[in-house]
Amino acid sequence: MSNEQKPQNRLEIELDAEVAQGQYSNLVVITHSTSEFVLDFAEMLPGMPKAKVKSRVIMTPEHAKRLLLSLQENVGRFENKMGTIAIPGGPAGQNGGGFSMGQA
Repeated sequence: MSNEQKPQNRLEIELDAEVAQGQYSNLVVITHSTSEFVLDFAEMLPGMPKAKVKSRVIMTPEHAKRLLLSLQENVGRFENKMGTIAIPGGPAGQNGGGFSMGQA
């Protein structure tokens, strides 16, 4: 086996400077059809009656499920390292209280 072998399934991702700046979002509206999930990432400011969509991501149901599983895995890793993420007024069983999953 050679030391020069490349890792299997290596993916190179290009990230230009503008995209690398990112978009802040504190609200996501998720809609779906039989063939796609649409995630509208928005910013909601205190005291403002409207939230402005900053980015829209459209994906297949399979990729939406892969995203869900990846987020679950990564939140678990984060909490193992940093401690439980508290959700004030979160769903019953998660820090008490309750809120609609559609709220920010």
